[in-house]
Amino acid sequence: TARVGAVGPVGQLPEPLTRLLGRDADLAAVGTLSAHSRLVTVTGPGGVGKTRLAVAYAGKAAARHPDGAWLVELAPLPTGAPAAAVATAVLRTLGVRDPETDPTPGGDGRRPDALRLLAAAVRERRILLLLDNCEHLSDAVADVLEAVLPQAPGLSVLVTGQEPLALAGEAVHPLAPLAPADAVALFTARAGLPPDRTTTPEDTAAVAALCGRLDGLPLALELAAARARTLGVHGLLAGLDDRFTLLSRGLRGVPPRQRTLRAVIDWSWALLGGAEEAVLRRLSVHGGDASAEAAGVVCSDAAAYVPEHQVPLLLDRLVERSLVALVDRPEGRRYRLLESVKDYAQERLRAAGEEAEARARHGTYYRELALRAEPQLRGPHQRLWLARLDAAEAELHPAVEEALAHGRVVPALRAARALARYRLLRGGPTEGGRLLDACLAAEHDHTPHPDHTVHPCAGERIAATALATAWRAALTVREGAPHAAEGLLRSAAATLDAREVAEHDPLGHAHALSFLAAAQMGAGDVATGEELADRALAVAEGIGDAWGTALALSVRARHALAHGDLAAVRRDAERAARLFGQLGDRWGMLQTVFPRAALHEIAGEYPQASRLHEEGLAIAEELGLRTEAGKRLCALGRAALLAGAYEESRRRHADALRLAGEQGHRAGEADARIGLAMVARRTGDLADAEEHMRAALAWFREADYGPGTTLALAELGFTAELRGDPERARALHQEGLAAARALRDVRAVALALEGLAGTAAAAGEPERAARLLGAADAARTSVGAPLPPAERHDVDRTWSTCLSALGRTAAEAAFALGTEPAQAVRYG
Repeated sequence: TARVGAVGPVGQLPEPLTRLLGRDADLAAVGTLSAHSRLVTVTGPGGVGKTRLAVAYAGKAAARHPDGAWLVELAPLPTGAPAAAVATAVLRTLGVRDPETDPTPGGDGRRPDALRLLAAAVRERRILLLLDNCEHLSDAVADVLEAVLPQAPGLSVLVTGQEPLALAGEAVHPLAPLAPADAVALFTARAGLPPDRTTTPEDTAAVAALCGRLDGLPLALELAAARARTLGVHGLLAGLDDRFTLLSRGLRGVPPRQRTLRAVIDWSWALLGGAEEAVLRRLSVHGGDASAEAAGVVCSDAAAYVPEHQVPLLLDRLVERSLVALVDRPEGRRYRLLESVKDYAQERLRAAGEEAEARARHGTYYRELALRAEPQLRGPHQRLWLARLDAAEAELHPAVEEALAHGRVVPALRAARALARYRLLRGGPTEGGRLLDACLAAEHDHTPHPDHTVHPCAGERIAATALATAWRAALTVREGAPHAAEGLLRSAAATLDAREVAEHDPLGHAHALSFLAAAQMGAGDVATGEELADRALAVAEGIGDAWGTALALSVRARHALAHGDLAAVRRDAERAARLFGQLGDRWGMLQTVFPRAALHEIAGEYPQASRLHEEGLAIAEELGLRTEAGKRLCALGRAALLAGAYEESRRRHADALRLAGEQGHRAGEADARIGLAMVARRTGDLADAEEHMRAALAWFREADYGPGTTLALAELGFTAELRGDPERARALHQEGLAAARALRDVRAVALALEGLAGTAAAAGEPERAARLLGAADAARTSVGAPLPPAERHDVDRTWSTCLSALGRTAAEAAFALGTEPAQAVRYG
């Protein structure tokens, strides 16, 4: 054995058999930290590749350390070993005199001390020590480095472990799992899969999904890659529900604790105290991440002596140990488990017999969160509460399902109904609808569960069921299935008449009436929608509900716009805007943008309309309302169209079509196609115009949406006329006229008459064409909505034909004849 201070052969690092992938940025980061600190700790969860990264960095840095880079394996030392044992392990690696095997007294006659020997061995040397796997010896390692580093200015230390050492001057690099692309590259390389160009899209998607479910952990990816040749990627993906069995075939040439995924987590788990174990077990019931408040409620455990106020401290310890990841969000920090740690902790949760209680706590907390959030989505705090619900999204449906599983139907109905508006705002009506379906089915088939302890009175049950039914109907229309909603709409309107609804939830009653009124319009039943909106207004005003009053007014304004009652549009929309403004409700202000902007468009005041739509788009983007953003993009596209800015209009409508398609919002797609068709017709691309308009018309007919149908028929008629097919154009305009009359929409009647005038002119009937233009003008004048200059292109084209064929005097006489009441009634 070498004497004190004599270091053996220069350096001792293993030579990796494979190339390090996806860690260039981490290597650079460790290098930057090492340039400013002699102690750098790489932290991260088990299996993330800390040792591999540290060895790679040490290999690159060895040239800067003339006395070598040395890897010291500390994993074999028992948990809690003293500082002397750590120092002895370092001495043995360096080949220095070992105080345990060579107890010869030194020059001062005393038995050699390991710390003193180590300090003497490295004091005059420029050396890099890599202390690997320190998590079970954090205190001892800290004691050694605190004693030795000040005495050895040429000593640099790179530590790996699941938590920092908390020493002065320590620089820490948290090593995250691999990014998705790097994880795929590692798995593909280790599995020997063919290059991307020879794989199918299904295979590519399966590899990406597999790497995601394995959290991008290099160890897990290596283990999976070893089985890819026998199971295939799809087989691996299918078997991940039992990942510890699937990945139990260990790697060779690595320590036992790193051979399997279970062994890695077993090693980390063994270092935990009882309270830390309890918190980690219970945290695993979360599908996503958890706020500090949620974790405190769900993870506290009186039996394990874990009071709620201690949970944050225990979570911080688990974060330090790299078993829990900290996620920073604007609304506060949140805690998340890697999938592998979560699966392991859930096994422990079941083994401890705690799963039912933990899931019950989880369900209760998140159902109550939904109920707390619902009123906050009305008013100045809606942005904050939308963000809170977004962050908790993965927990909300399981919380409702937990109540259903234990026969608590009314709490489930209430929570599902509270979440329905969130889903509506976020453009996810299908998910909200499915949850309501499950609750309503459970209510229909309800048999009390043996542990059912909540016995709501019959009135509460009737109210909860009625309001859930109303919301289900509204969501069905928003999903783009108005015919499927017909029965639900009738049932919902009937159930809302029950006195128990108004008695037990008067606010919910008023709001449900308004949303149901809006749904009726979406389903094409404007008359019933108006009746419901009137009822909603009366109920809201009767109970002094300012928000409900504003909502009902905004819905009434849209109905009034649908049949051309512009005075009612102005009255209701402006009052709704004032009320929503006073309440600080940004979503509510957004609901008033469309009818108010429509009034400006009808008056030809396009800059004012555009300003309102820009304000609406800003609100939609501020609140993250993608469906509403699409609507405002369409509106801005229409304003650009009317201003003659065709390229801008095309871009706005294309963006709206993409956004609607991403959300499966078919009504939004139809609106965007209307705009694209109008741009195409005005720029001469008649084939493209017809293709877009036919797709929009198909949707409007399926939805039985009258206003959209009349517009699409008119546009298709004008396109057919321009393509030289006046007979087809006439048939389309006549169909549009009949639909407009059924709607009692005077402006739509006028548009159809203008289309028929064009076909008459094209068919050589200029006098009839002039009379039809006169009737259309009289119709528009009767509702105070003359045709603005920017929308006169079709009328001006037809009028020009009339003037050429008849001369001004005769044409104007025919036009005047059309404006006479008898003629207007005949045509309109």
